[in-house]
Amino acid sequence: MINLQEMSKLGFGLMRLPEKDGMVDFERVSGMVDSYLAAGLNYFDTAYVYHGGVSEVAVKECLVKRHPRESFMVATKLPAWELHCPEDREKVFNTQLERTGAGYFDFYLLHSLEDGGNYPTYEKYDCFNWCMEKKRQGLIKHFGFSFHGTPELLEKVLDMHPEVEFVQIQLNYLDWDDPVIQSGRLYNILHERNIPMIIMEPVKGGTLANLTPDKTAVFEECTPGRSAASWALRFVASLPGVMTILSGMSNEEQVADNLKTFGSFEPLSQQEQAAVTRVQGLMRGTPLIGCTACRYCTDGCPMEIDIPEIFKAVNAMRLDPKAWRPRNHYRFATEGHGRAGDCVACGQCESVCPQHLDIIELLKEAVEIFEK
Repeated sequence: MINLQEMSKLGFGLMRLPEKDGMVDFERVSGMVDSYLAAGLNYFDTAYVYHGGVSEVAVKECLVKRHPRESFMVATKLPAWELHCPEDREKVFNTQLERTGAGYFDFYLLHSLEDGGNYPTYEKYDCFNWCMEKKRQGLIKHFGFSFHGTPELLEKVLDMHPEVEFVQIQLNYLDWDDPVIQSGRLYNILHERNIPMIIMEPVKGGTLANLTPDKTAVFEECTPGRSAASWALRFVASLPGVMTILSGMSNEEQVADNLKTFGSFEPLSQQEQAAVTRVQGLMRGTPLIGCTACRYCTDGCPMEIDIPEIFKAVNAMRLDPKAWRPRNHYRFATEGHGRAGDCVACGQCESVCPQHLDIIELLKEAVEIFEK
């Protein structure tokens, strides 16, 4: 059983490391690592694919060679897209051991479980049992997975695999009610089952660290002197059951700001939570499609278009036009179904829509976003 009290609340994500001349700058990363460790923190997260594999090498060069192995924890991940036969599991794992020089992994994850994608591969090659065997061998201390799927898939996987010790999910105050990511529902499922959570994207790839002045003013009026990133991190860290929050720190300034946030951590007060809710509202000022997913529209569609799922993807893009996840969601929604551009404008869907949506026009919006 993982002791949440012994875990570093702030984890060092090695996904967005500083570079020099197109290569990871090991010297700068070493300095950042030293500052992080000196603050009494010790959780480092990498993956087989980060920086083309060089992120795992950075573990060896900046951490393993320079600090006692027992002074830090390393987490890395098995990528489904590199698995084409059962033997590939060992090939990838041995490569990771060689790259990192870690000897063993404190936390090992199946990378990015999602609907219709990687999860079937992990089942096909019996990766859950394979990871448990690695744990019995002492090469893995704790086993879990990172997740980018639906709440329904999460419950299915947890029901099938009670051996899972922790789950890593994307969670931040903007994605809490996002129609595609559904962070709030994922959090509630895990919290109700008492499964420890590792949180990725707490500042949504930097989006919540770089707010417009009107949103920054809300936070500054409530509690002056805190960075936008600190508000996002404190929102997540205030949630019960959160084990570690990953921050992909790219420079020394980000390390310093994060250490300031967690050095004397204070959960959000009620007043501060209200400020976060106000900023959520400002960021969601764009009107969304009022689809309730009743699915009346889909039963008689001659082109078998999954209209509610397409509208989820459109809503997510309205909230964050630079996001990539909604494009994946659209791809899954149209696999085995019609695309938005296949609509023949028969009007059947609009005739039964209880929300009286202009579905035909909204599908044209989806075409512009996802098909051009």
